[in-house]
Amino acid sequence: MSFKTFERTPLNLSILMMLSFGWVTATHAEDAALINPASTQACVALESNADRLACYDAIFKVGTTEPVPVIVSEQRAAKELEAPKAEPQGIKAKIEDKVESLFSVHGAKIDPNTSLLDKRWELSPDSKLGTWNIRAHQPVYLLPAYWTSDKNEFPHSPNPQNTVKEAQDLKSTEAKFQLSLKTKAVENIFGNNGDLWVGYTQSSRWQVYNEDESRPFRETNYEPEASLMFRTNYEVLGLNGRLLGLTLNHQSNGRSDPLSRSWNRVMLNIGFEKDNFALMLRPWYRLDEDAGDDNNPDIKDYIGRGDLTAFYRWKDHDFTLMLRHSLKGGDDSHGAAQFDWAFPIKGKLRGHFQLFDGYGESLIDYNHRATYVGLGVSLMNAY
Repeated sequence: MSFKTFERTPLNLSILMMLSFGWVTATHAEDAALINPASTQACVALESNADRLACYDAIFKVGTTEPVPVIVSEQRAAKELEAPKAEPQGIKAKIEDKVESLFSVHGAKIDPNTSLLDKRWELSPDSKLGTWNIRAHQPVYLLPAYWTSDKNEFPHSPNPQNTVKEAQDLKSTEAKFQLSLKTKAVENIFGNNGDLWVGYTQSSRWQVYNEDESRPFRETNYEPEASLMFRTNYEVLGLNGRLLGLTLNHQSNGRSDPLSRSWNRVMLNIGFEKDNFALMLRPWYRLDEDAGDDNNPDIKDYIGRGDLTAFYRWKDHDFTLMLRHSLKGGDDSHGAAQFDWAFPIKGKLRGHFQLFDGYGESLIDYNHRATYVGLGVSLMNAY
């Protein structure tokens, strides 16, 4: 199925993704053996009590008195020192040996319970949980109040087929929510490094207060992606380089012309961290489309050619700042900034504040500049 097919059938895409995730979740609930943790440390890093219990069950095997032996990194390293090293055999072995030498961890050990990037991507050998376990991806939140300073009632594009000529009757205040999940499809592709993840993010803007127009969904963006992530370990300006990855990303709003918007990207992921701070750099390259079929030929001059996301945790407060830019000057110099603050309310209930300013808050607004302010609750955090 092509990316364009996904664009034209968002409902089918949503149903497919929900059925896929639902099948994995149901199977996971029925058979705890699907979790294949590398160590008890991997279990501690899980947020869900049910998942954590299933993880421990997989290690200690409920009903037995003796725990199943788990080889941690120190034991593995000792055995490797004692055993004679064999020469790599064949092209595949040589490739694995080269990759392992480039991405092997030297120096300080990564703690999967304190490393933000490791907790999100299971980077350390001790934090591996196996495949097809549902994990958080982007933040999951609900903002019942989401206000904009400038409604985009005439969405337009350089493509004449994607320009709205009749004004849309919109309210300045609407609701916004985002759902986002990922799962690991393949683990340890090169030696004990390199995992293939598949993820899905959906964000919607709902004109729930627009009674005159029957409370329509103004815009929904669908974003499936596949990512190959590697563990690294180096230092730059006092930050630990922990992650290097490549992502194939598709994003569309699934609407027909003139409101259709979509694009495909190849992203480079470079992750750094230190204590309670994480930094993710993502430059990307847009995959070109035929001129006649391109709904938004100038999208990279507005949404940009890359973004930088900084995350900081202070006590029970999470702060995130996203910056992106077109990386061009003159009339093509455009960008955006988004600030998110997740804060405790009571127990596990957390509030969520969001502030956005610039171009491309959603795909339909990719070349429309406005300020957005939202307030609601966080249901799941990225870290």
